[in-house]
Amino acid sequence: MTGDVQRPLTNCPTTHPTKKQGSDTLGALRRAIFMLSLPFGILSFALPIYGKEIGADAVQIGLFFSAFSLMTVLLRPIVGAGLDRYGRRPFFLAGLAGYAATMFAFAFSSRVWVIVLARALQGTASAFLWLAARAITADVAGDDQRGRSFGSVDQSSSQGAILGTFIGFGVLMPFAIERGWRLLFVGYGAVNLVAALLAWRRLPETNPVGRGTAARTARRPILWSRPWVLLLLVTAVTGASWAMISPILMIFLQEKLAVGVDDLAWAFLPSALVWAILPARLGRLADRFGRKPLMVLGMAVAAGTSFFIPGLTSLGGLAALWALQALCYAAGDPAEQALVADLTGGDQRGRAYGLYTLAAGLGATVGPLVGGWLYEAAGPQAPFFGNGVVLALCTVVLGALLQVPARSDDASLA
Repeated sequence: MTGDVQRPLTNCPTTHPTKKQGSDTLGALRRAIFMLSLPFGILSFALPIYGKEIGADAVQIGLFFSAFSLMTVLLRPIVGAGLDRYGRRPFFLAGLAGYAATMFAFAFSSRVWVIVLARALQGTASAFLWLAARAITADVAGDDQRGRSFGSVDQSSSQGAILGTFIGFGVLMPFAIERGWRLLFVGYGAVNLVAALLAWRRLPETNPVGRGTAARTARRPILWSRPWVLLLLVTAVTGASWAMISPILMIFLQEKLAVGVDDLAWAFLPSALVWAILPARLGRLADRFGRKPLMVLGMAVAAGTSFFIPGLTSLGGLAALWALQALCYAAGDPAEQALVADLTGGDQRGRAYGLYTLAAGLGATVGPLVGGWLYEAAGPQAPFFGNGVVLALCTVVLGALLQVPARSDDASLA
């Protein structure tokens, strides 16, 4: 590896990477994330089944998911500060290595406690990698193309997850679950190692303030402006609201529509294709028309779709509704991630994305408890109506109170 890979793209907070540098960096980032994301889709389907196969009860299977969430919530603020102090690249590479180690741990795990530890390791790797990926994207994308850039990263992850899901079912179906599981995750681990190697060779440091002592002392604290505080509060509330329906959604739909998980998986396919094709294109709309309109419109339509879920009577209607929801979030998420960068400086992005994802994680921790309580106390439809009401109120709050700063004419990607 040459010394050029080791140097930051910029050495001054007021400069930006050239178009070619930024494009090359974003391409290397997207390739690594595509490869990294291959296990994401199949893992949510197969992990509970494999856990049951090795003797895990319902509480222990729940612990598989809690261990991951706990580590991400605990580490995000710490990692965010580290990104600004030590750079993005070390954390991204450490995250890739952690994901590879997790996949191999899954492959050779035959006990419940090993799976729990592997999920904790995966949560640690997730906190490292995804915060670094967001900061890198914000560093190399100019103000007028951040929405498209964040959308393209989300799109690469979705494309990897879809391809990995087809591969996963293709490997698992011909074999018993134990043998298929081992073959599958050895393969995923090998691909993650290749992704780490490619990123090590191709992905430069993008921290715009460099890594010297003078640069560290020059870093400013985050300005807690009203738009920034409002964004964090709305992120926490909507994160809790969405998580309120996530755990009970499949159960409700199976009972309501009298279908199996395989039918629901096919109904989910159109929304998966939306995530695989449209985020970059919709992110470009946020660059052209502003972050706020896309966020408000996406949240408003998402609120409406939540009210329709309890009245569904067919898989076709469910597929259409899920696709519409995916369209809303594929439009709103890149705009929201770009707004985080707009509201904070280059020397604050690690901490800013740490706080932003912490707010979402805290909301996602509370939401399932509230949703479960509503499901039992007020009926199966209550969480969906509650989610719709919360999203509608947040839409009004954002539309009325969010003030988005004017964008500068910084250099941007081609």
